[in-house]
Amino acid sequence: MKQLSIFIENKRGTLLAVLDALKEAGIQIIASTISDTQDFGIYRIICDDPERAFIVLREQSISATLTDVFAIQLEDKPGEAARVLSLFAEADISIAYMYSFLLSGKGILVFRTSDTDRTRQVIKEKSLQEFCS
Repeated sequence: MKQLSIFIENKRGTLLAVLDALKEAGIQIIASTISDTQDFGIYRIICDDPERAFIVLREQSISATLTDVFAIQLEDKPGEAARVLSLFAEADISIAYMYSFLLSGKGILVFRTSDTDRTRQVIKEKSLQEFCS
């Protein structure tokens, strides 16, 4: 799955400029998270058309990158995220970052790992269900 990572300054109006650009392009945000430092933030987005969103943002001179991430569907019950993440830990795969959300009664776990190929292998071997936006 493709995720947009958007670099925004920590000043009034910069997040709104991103949201307005996506709104004008008719792009639906499915999930998002922001991590910040003193001077800038990284706004990570899962949306319905990441390639087009990337182009729209670049046309507005907004710094963005497309990143491959994984998104796994989970049963909405206590302990499911821990169970799934333990499969990657057992395979000696580190999680660089993660966020989650609920959609239509399913938990969605979005994450980036230290080893993309090995992560794909674990997903296949353990029959984990990937989420497709």
